[in-house]
Amino acid sequence: MMNNLFSIFDPSTNIFNLPLNWISTFIGLMFIPYSFWLIPNRQFIFWNFILNKLHTEFKLLMNSNSNSKGSTFIFISMFSFILFNNFLGLFPYIFTSTSHLTLTLSISLPLWLSFMLYGWLNNTQHMFIHMIPQETPTVLMPFMVLIETISNIIRPGTLAVRLTANMIAGHLLMTLLSGTGPSISNYFIIMLILIQILLLILESAVAIIQSYVIAILSTLYSSEVN
Repeated sequence: MMNNLFSIFDPSTNIFNLPLNWISTFIGLMFIPYSFWLIPNRQFIFWNFILNKLHTEFKLLMNSNSNSKGSTFIFISMFSFILFNNFLGLFPYIFTSTSHLTLTLSISLPLWLSFMLYGWLNNTQHMFIHMIPQETPTVLMPFMVLIETISNIIRPGTLAVRLTANMIAGHLLMTLLSGTGPSISNYFIIMLILIQILLLILESAVAIIQSYVIAILSTLYSSEVN
């Protein structure tokens, strides 16, 4: 019996007592050689189509100014990295690295710091203007500055917690349902398997949606400092 339900997210492993599960974050590198094939396969063509669509959308969100050329590849790479790790966590015996704040904060915090440093050093006046929305009454200006400051500070935390919480919630629900399998009758086993399949489909959709949401929000945050 499991002493702690959250032990399913424990990064430790029994192989030589070393935390080798974090190596699963690099499994996505196996897809890179597809781009060097003389004749690309259908998977690479489909993935390249998705990346081109994302590049077009991110370029529109960043207002297509001259200072943002090539910046979309940062967010496309982040989308690909998070998507691969979210999907890998759905396979048995593969560690879900995106369910830990260690990884999600390592992604969101450097991005947020770079946006803030760039904005306040190069576009200081624009950053001050952004603190107060248009047509704000004079009495409410100090409160709006305080609210905008707090919302800017908690942005990396909200990005990290959003991804971590969504990945943990689905895995915990599937673990709780699978733990009831030995204690129920054979008639309910088929129903339990169908529910688990539906949850797996839902988790696959969540894996795509969460990686897309984080990439879009990061793009919007970067467009605010230009």
